[in-house]
Amino acid sequence: MRIGDLSAATGASARSLRYYEDQGLLSSSRGTGGQRHYPDTAIERVALIRTLLTAGLSTVTIKDVLPCVSDASARTPWLAARLGEELTRVEAQMEDLRRTRDILAGLVRDYDVAQR
Repeated sequence: MRIGDLSAATGASARSLRYYEDQGLLSSSRGTGGQRHYPDTAIERVALIRTLLTAGLSTVTIKDVLPCVSDASARTPWLAARLGEELTRVEAQMEDLRRTRDILAGLVRDYDVAQR
């Protein structure tokens, strides 16, 4: 499938798809005119890349863990440790966001009381 088709199928922009390819997260073959052609499996791969990006993983981390995540036979203790580090990082971010939410909620309550 061509880049426009993959973009339409995944919701990722063509620019994002080229970036994923530049980062080594996605691969394509080239047609005679130099157009990128992706296998049908690229749809699932792009969905996984986008999920991992949304989870806050960097493209460097995704490149490291993607082969292991997408192939159960490639899973190693290293992967568990690496993903554990990412989980710890995400949980710390969530705690920071909870604190920020609590502060903002208090300010909103104080503002609402002052306006009455």
